[in-house]
Amino acid sequence: MQKRPGRMGRFFRRGLLTAAILIPALVLGAGALLWASLPPREGEIALPGLSAQVTVLEDEHGIPRITAANEHDAATALGWLHARDRMFQMELMRRNASGRLAEIAGPAALRLDRMNRTLGLAPRAEADFAALPASTRDLMEAYAAGVNAWIGARGRMAAPEFIALGTPEPWRASDALLWAKTMGLWLSGNWRTEIDRARLAATLPPERLAELWPADESAGEPDRRAALDPSMLARLADAIPRFPVDAPLPASASNAWAVAGSRSITGAPLLASDPHLGFSAPILWYLVRIELPDGRFRTGASSPGVPFIVIGRNERIAWGFTTTHSDTQDVFVERLVGGGYETPGGPRPFATREERIAIRGQEDEVLQVRETRHGPVVSDLAGVSAAPDGHVLAVAMANLAEGDTAADGLLALNRATTLAEARAAASRITSPPQNLMVAEASRDGGGIAMYLTGRAPLRRGGDGNLPVPGWDGAADWQGFVPFDELPHRENPASGLLVNANNRVQPAGVEPYLGRDWFGAWRFDRIQELLAERPRHAPEDMAAIQRDAVSLFAREMLPLLRGLERPTGPAGTARDLLLAWDGAMATDRPQPLIFNAWWRQASLLALAAGGVPEDGWAPSAEFLRFVLHPDGRGAHWCRPQGEASGAAPDFAPGGACAALAIRALEQAVADLSARFGPDPAEWRWGEAHQVALAHPLLRFLPVLGNLTTLRLPTPGDGETVNRGGLGAGFAHTHGAGLRAVFDLSSPEGAQAVIATGQSGHPLSPHWGDQAERWAQGQAWLPLGSAAEGGGARLVLAPR
Repeated sequence: MQKRPGRMGRFFRRGLLTAAILIPALVLGAGALLWASLPPREGEIALPGLSAQVTVLEDEHGIPRITAANEHDAATALGWLHARDRMFQMELMRRNASGRLAEIAGPAALRLDRMNRTLGLAPRAEADFAALPASTRDLMEAYAAGVNAWIGARGRMAAPEFIALGTPEPWRASDALLWAKTMGLWLSGNWRTEIDRARLAATLPPERLAELWPADESAGEPDRRAALDPSMLARLADAIPRFPVDAPLPASASNAWAVAGSRSITGAPLLASDPHLGFSAPILWYLVRIELPDGRFRTGASSPGVPFIVIGRNERIAWGFTTTHSDTQDVFVERLVGGGYETPGGPRPFATREERIAIRGQEDEVLQVRETRHGPVVSDLAGVSAAPDGHVLAVAMANLAEGDTAADGLLALNRATTLAEARAAASRITSPPQNLMVAEASRDGGGIAMYLTGRAPLRRGGDGNLPVPGWDGAADWQGFVPFDELPHRENPASGLLVNANNRVQPAGVEPYLGRDWFGAWRFDRIQELLAERPRHAPEDMAAIQRDAVSLFAREMLPLLRGLERPTGPAGTARDLLLAWDGAMATDRPQPLIFNAWWRQASLLALAAGGVPEDGWAPSAEFLRFVLHPDGRGAHWCRPQGEASGAAPDFAPGGACAALAIRALEQAVADLSARFGPDPAEWRWGEAHQVALAHPLLRFLPVLGNLTTLRLPTPGDGETVNRGGLGAGFAHTHGAGLRAVFDLSSPEGAQAVIATGQSGHPLSPHWGDQAERWAQGQAWLPLGSAAEGGGARLVLAPR
């Protein structure tokens, strides 16, 4: 007789059978849901709020051309398209600025939420929206109506992420201002530098502290320091969000330049713009063309959540932006008195409010926020109500000041048709501090200009270098520099205007804008390339954007070539640098050797100068100062207090030559462990890769890999084709958008973004521009879709 299986065996058998059925069913069900969340790209859709039919034609890359009867309808259609393609990106943006990321991301997002709640970005945006002109608010309301039409029709299918998170909340018109608040915060981060300097002030002498970011003799008074508790500063530094761990936006970079019609092959001005920010998938930018009646149009890069073109052109002008890096933030040391703080007019109570932060998987956290007359108390982020000596730190930020009219200024720029109108628009863009590059087409060849936007503080005293006492009013702000007194430029005789985050005025010239300026290597390289020919074509502008030659490397190479040859792999590596031209190409070993060397050399110099580990980030500007041929910074090559040796610092056996060799040997040893023993076999592209990753899915093992676009890229932190370096030489920061505008023709607009138009990982437009962007292939014409080609959508009034 055959033995019947036991109860346990039958249980496992049935369990396996059930699993065999359920698991594929679950996978298929999840796949079907994701597929169903793909948005429509063709057909007719009723859209409330429209006054007339809007046509949307898409080209093969999903770049839409919107044809609308008026601005109001165009804004509604743009809101609908942004929501269709990037709703989750918009949701993350507003949650980040509102301090509500922890609701969906859990405790990992608390540092960001605490800071943005303390700074009060969301209530400040609401107040600014209420003060905007009615016509600007009307267009922002129209945009919000388009977004909400998408949310209302799709619910939790508004984007694949909402299948798990639930239907997004309705979009408010004021939410669009949160994007500008985020940009204003991250594109003017001087207060963090002040905190870092203050931490080191107790261990470094003043002259060495100043040399960490070599000064350029700008106007300003000597530092007025207040005694600060080192332990509180350390806790505050830990509590402040840092790029790229917490936040998607670092604090620097971009290129923009304009060529007058006299220097253009087309006979009309050309403008190039490539803003440099942190990377994600999808990228920050969304390409679009908007057609309006009477030949009016706008085309370029929008940013989901914003109802206007941010970088682009219309029928008469083109525009782009770079960060000015003017110092628009100061840290004030407030002295406590009773339950308040001391002011020149006597004690004053704090303005207080309570912020409740919801945390996924945990109980809510209640945050008590205090504000002084200077601004929010940021030292509360450190978890202590005051330092042992009875002080707190408050931060004054121009981007937090009342009356921010940036949205109205950007709309005016979209509408401007002359340099004069662009200048007037620039005066309304109150935040962040930017260099606005403009080109204008006219019958006489047009003009070019650069206008500074954003509010720069007028300080009663001090230069914003370090935290200063707030109780005596000696360093208080006395308003802002009048717009017309900022160093604008119009129609230079050269026919060229360039900015690559270099300083915008000579040292010592008023008005005072700041002390710390980045090196001008990208600026100089663009000028060098523009000088190679008398006239330029749009293709020349794109070629300059692709340029990966480092003038910083070329500046350092004579020193490296003059070193005594080390033994072993370090000697091989040094030999490879002898004939190198400084090009940061993916198929060469030299970029890897050089970037490993200079970072190691900077770290060695910082350590020799008494800077604690992780006390200051290595920088090209600092190393250039240390290794300058005139010896101005050579004392950093020796430990503090050590006298010069018998040999000159840069001669064989000298301190700086020895530091350079030691840095090369250590760098090559580290690279050998990672890439193998032969430096000739190393390749920059193996290390310098961009990872364009979904901001949340990147943390999930399988989905993270499936949704991440990894590509080798040229360039480094000092090349025009910027490849800002992260851990292990990863490319974490650069031009997610590259755009060139030719004002000789209405069709003169071409651009490329780092990912694709869609934020849906299953869309063919999730990453269809990535290879083109990374490899420097031809930029795409904007809005080239024509009747009968590509996808066609009709948005009809309802």
